[in-house]
Amino acid sequence: MACIAIAVVATAIGSVVPVLGSALPAIIIGVIVSAIRRPGPRLAPGIGYSGKFLLQCAVVLLGAQLSVAAVLRVGAESFPVMISSLVVCLLAAWLIGRAMGIERRIRTLIGVGTGICGASAIAAVSPVIKAKSAEISYAISTVFLFNIVAVAVFPVIGHLLHLDPHAFGLLAGTAVNDTSSVVAAASVFSAEALGFAVVVKLVRTLMIIPISVGLAGMEARRSGDGERLGLRRVVGLVPWFLVGFLLVTLAVSAGLIPPAATQVMTSTSVFLVATALAGIGLSTDLGAIRRAGLKPLGLGAILSLLVTATTLTTMALTGAMG
Repeated sequence: MACIAIAVVATAIGSVVPVLGSALPAIIIGVIVSAIRRPGPRLAPGIGYSGKFLLQCAVVLLGAQLSVAAVLRVGAESFPVMISSLVVCLLAAWLIGRAMGIERRIRTLIGVGTGICGASAIAAVSPVIKAKSAEISYAISTVFLFNIVAVAVFPVIGHLLHLDPHAFGLLAGTAVNDTSSVVAAASVFSAEALGFAVVVKLVRTLMIIPISVGLAGMEARRSGDGERLGLRRVVGLVPWFLVGFLLVTLAVSAGLIPPAATQVMTSTSVFLVATALAGIGLSTDLGAIRRAGLKPLGLGAILSLLVTATTLTTMALTGAMG
């Protein structure tokens, strides 16, 4: 109930300031409440339940935003741009983050958050790599900071490069992460760019699945449970909530879920993310964030620049500049 109360307030804030969404206010409020008065042991089970299980349920419901037809159509057009930016981002997160001495889980979360889809990717990957609350908070805040910068800068870049609405939609959908920020950036550029930008962003969400499976395999090997990964072993590594995500997407595509229900599912997933992040915020160790220092923020800036540069370069090489 404590997490739900924070989520209600965060949702109200997000409705007044849409670019903020509800995820960031929820985690910030949770951190502030925790800093003022640390939740007692009576609240611990509910906070843990919200921060883990409800987060996984939210990922399942995110599948209601996609259909197989949309995935195939937009994926075929945007795949070279999306995959190149993702590969560059993840490699840079690993190499540069390690060179900067940044803790493994933090650089992984910032990498997937920047390269895939912000808070949603961080939410999906964090239980796979067993990330701590402080690490999740830092990663979400870092990625969101550069999303806000992108909202202001990307429309200017688009006009300077004389991009048409379709090309700008591809740029924003690939290089900006959270849906709210994609909507904001595309809306500032032009109304025509908005629809394509959002669909590209949602297709990027599917990259969570192979990345999560790969990270699960690496985590198993690191923990000493790394025998040869056969098909059965790989299937066993797939988190249940990602299977649920795919099943919901397939059900929507088959027409088994009516449009009115998908809208409810999408709204519910957004609220569940806010509730889960409230739980993460309430259990955040501020001392751990202080000990992490400013280096992860610098890594987020570098990765954001690399994703933007790679996206524009790939668009130019593939003739997608418009």
